[in-house]
Amino acid sequence: MPASLAVTYNDVVQAAAAIRGAVIETRFEPSRTLSRLLDAEIWLKFENQQFTASYKERGALNKLLSLTDKERANGVIAMSAGNHAQGVAYHANRHGIPATIVMPATTPTIKVENTRSHGATVILEGYGLDEAYRFAVAYGAEHNLTFVHPFDDPAVIAGQGTVAVEMLKVAPNLDTLIVPVGGGGLISGISVAAKAINPKIKVVGVEAQLYPSMLNAVKKSSLPVGGDTLAEGIAVTSPGRLTQPIIEALVDDILLVSEADIERAVALLINIEKTVVEGAGAAGLAALIAAKRLYRDRKIGLVLCGGNIDTRLLASVLTREMARDGRLSRLSIDLPDRPGQLARVSGLIGNAGANILEVYHQRIFTDVPAKGTELNLVIETRDRAHLEQVVSGLKAGGYPVLVKSTGSALG
Repeated sequence: MPASLAVTYNDVVQAAAAIRGAVIETRFEPSRTLSRLLDAEIWLKFENQQFTASYKERGALNKLLSLTDKERANGVIAMSAGNHAQGVAYHANRHGIPATIVMPATTPTIKVENTRSHGATVILEGYGLDEAYRFAVAYGAEHNLTFVHPFDDPAVIAGQGTVAVEMLKVAPNLDTLIVPVGGGGLISGISVAAKAINPKIKVVGVEAQLYPSMLNAVKKSSLPVGGDTLAEGIAVTSPGRLTQPIIEALVDDILLVSEADIERAVALLINIEKTVVEGAGAAGLAALIAAKRLYRDRKIGLVLCGGNIDTRLLASVLTREMARDGRLSRLSIDLPDRPGQLARVSGLIGNAGANILEVYHQRIFTDVPAKGTELNLVIETRDRAHLEQVVSGLKAGGYPVLVKSTGSALG
């Protein structure tokens, strides 16, 4: 391991001793169902079950414990989209340290309110992490507050590395760790610890396709960066000054994942593991969904790094996944505008065992004849085969049908 890196394995070991008892040693268990689906031995590290629902507590606490008495008295400031904010706020409150948290104006409400609930002063500033960061640094300097960086700080990186220590203590035979990458604090700490414990282990990073900032920096590419991603926890536009060299030295590869695969991973973890993760927390599983053949028969550890997802957004993800699976669909039917037609259509759908959730007519903005109407239905079916059965029954009854579901349209 290069001697010039900002964090050593000894730093991680010391961090583990410092935070022991104040941070949960979360479950690390194999998933039989995901292992079967992905043709590999899949282990899950449930960091979404920390008190603030994120691994960020580890690095935040380790940094706070390193402060001088004067720095504690003056207070700290942090910038975060939510998880780092909650980790700093919670542990600062535990230790009686005044905390100010700067969050982008677009931060999900649940993360803002959870941060406030830990006693921190929250300032909403800027429309992205970069703007919030610049404000936080300037505000902290003006008010003599110690800045607690979300990823580019040796104490923070060392704290995050304790995740790998716990994983490899439980499952020392893992050959691959797949870790979400934003600014790089988590994967830097994990790679330092994991490579020291087992030099042959592979560490693979995962970024949202919309935010390939670390991949661009490491592989000297110029993919576009920006957009609205479900994985806002790893939506970082610039890699860390300290984390990039660690990643270049120790991380074996960086994968990009689409929004659709992130959504699918969130839904799978709820349906299979009965655990709620945010988009960033599902990124590792999303990578395996997209690149399943590359990791067949491997022993893989995934970090479910956070569980703070807005409930409205979660509901949208789950309903969109139902649409992708053919369990939720919109039917458009050209219907003669005569009494009894709606009842007949409803009967055909009901007899096929499907459930009608929504009904509405369109008589004006449509190409059907004036004596007709466009009937739109939202129906629930068991799966895509059942949907096709319902459509066949309607067509056999004389009704032209267009089926629209997320990502597909069947005539």
